[in-house]
Amino acid sequence: MSQESRPRSDAATVTVFASPTSWIESDAVAQCHQVAALDGMIHVAGMPDLHPGKGAPIGAAMTSTVLYPFLVGSDIGCGIAVFPLRLKRAVPEKLAARFPDLDRALDPERDADDPAWAVVEGDIPAGHVEGLGTVGRGNHFVELARIGTVFVPDHAGRLGLAAGDLVLVVHSGSRGLGERILRAHTEVHGAGPAPDPATYLAMHDAAVRWGSLNRRLMAARVAHALGAEPTAPVVDQCHNLVEVRDGGYLHRKGAAPGDGRDVLIAGTRGTPSYLVAAHAGPDANHSVAHGAGRKMSRADALRRGRAKHTVEELRRTPVGSLVVCGDRQLLFEEAPTAYKRIEQVIGDLVDHGLATPVATTVPLVTYKTAEPGAAPYRDRRDHRRGRGRR
Repeated sequence: MSQESRPRSDAATVTVFASPTSWIESDAVAQCHQVAALDGMIHVAGMPDLHPGKGAPIGAAMTSTVLYPFLVGSDIGCGIAVFPLRLKRAVPEKLAARFPDLDRALDPERDADDPAWAVVEGDIPAGHVEGLGTVGRGNHFVELARIGTVFVPDHAGRLGLAAGDLVLVVHSGSRGLGERILRAHTEVHGAGPAPDPATYLAMHDAAVRWGSLNRRLMAARVAHALGAEPTAPVVDQCHNLVEVRDGGYLHRKGAAPGDGRDVLIAGTRGTPSYLVAAHAGPDANHSVAHGAGRKMSRADALRRGRAKHTVEELRRTPVGSLVVCGDRQLLFEEAPTAYKRIEQVIGDLVDHGLATPVATTVPLVTYKTAEPGAAPYRDRRDHRRGRGRR
């Protein structure tokens, strides 16, 4: 059952969509109530992947008559996209070695002949060329996966997906652009509201478009490196954003749009992820979870992981997939044990009528960051020249 409360007569309602057996930290619930007490707040919906964030909860959708940039955070436009991929054979060990260096940005001049530029139509949003084609750190990843269990074949078929198909799952955001936007606001207004919502929204919308474009660029880079043709995403949903809805502002921080959208809810590197058909209503602020959600801080995951796992154990997951990660600390911080059980998160969404599972994606190769000493990336070139954007 969901847990709903209104702590004060002038505070917004708070509802957490999780079962009593779900791992929900009291600090995260406390942050929801702190947000609910802000001026203009109407309703705070905590998803089953709810966990504490820096100043605001992650895994929450928050409606208000006032726009608060800090509730979206610095990684504006962060989201997850799914791209079909056709390969003759998918041998994880061979393909892991062919992944490009996604820490190395595409330069519009130096890499003008890179075929990945073909997915770019028009100008780069906000003219922000730094970090193009890179994945970032933290929980971001690019994953080659296989469609596993298909729960609703007709729905999966409409997306062009069937059991055994290969897909690329790309999780990343707006890199330095969103951070720059939030910093410009907080240096003057702190955690206060946006004095000119229209100005903030214009910059915000550019960052959302940038994040989506960057996911397409990374998918194209990987597809070319693996010897496949890039494809358009069948799913691409942002989970860090604010939208104007019903005359107010719906802030999502680690919560995906759930109003009739298809959403990929990420598991961990050692578990499946779930493609769901989301149908969340106003009680959930039209939102669903975005992933498994952390149950350990990065410091705790690092300390416990080093005592429990070896590096090699984390590079080969329980589902047989490989993790490409040259940063040993990040490998421990992102260990599957640092996250909640994705099955519990999906179960809570189903029990609360927020989503219907369509299919699972099972990891084959997950890229986090390049291995030390990896050969400089030179992906397949073709006759198309001058694809760079200036």
